[in-house]
Amino acid sequence: MLRCVTLAALAAALALPAAAQNIVQRKLAPNSLRGELVVTQAPAVLLNGQPALLAPGARIRGENNLIVLSASLSGQKLVVNYTRELHGELLDVWILNAAERAKLWPTNAEQAAAWRYEPVSQTWTK
Repeated sequence: MLRCVTLAALAAALALPAAAQNIVQRKLAPNSLRGELVVTQAPAVLLNGQPALLAPGARIRGENNLIVLSASLSGQKLVVNYTRELHGELLDVWILNAAERAKLWPTNAEQAAAWRYEPVSQTWTK
């Protein structure tokens, strides 16, 4: 009987971190822009239908916030937020989950300059 209770408590404790991960809202860079990414042949990508490059050391984070290798995304159309490094190459890329895709986010620098960002809720308003 004690063994069953111990196993049940252990199972509940292991399930808690997994459940907590779904609740945690990840922090997207406020200077990131929204776009559509297609990895063609890394480091070459299409960003909003235009050729672009992943920077050396670029980080692509999946919907679960874990690092994803660009080769595993080849050919997929993904809605992402991204930042660029000084030479214009993509540095940080976040593949968005459904909740993040539903939020309004600027797609270009003009929108980012004209809209207002609320850091606590990570939302943009026009």
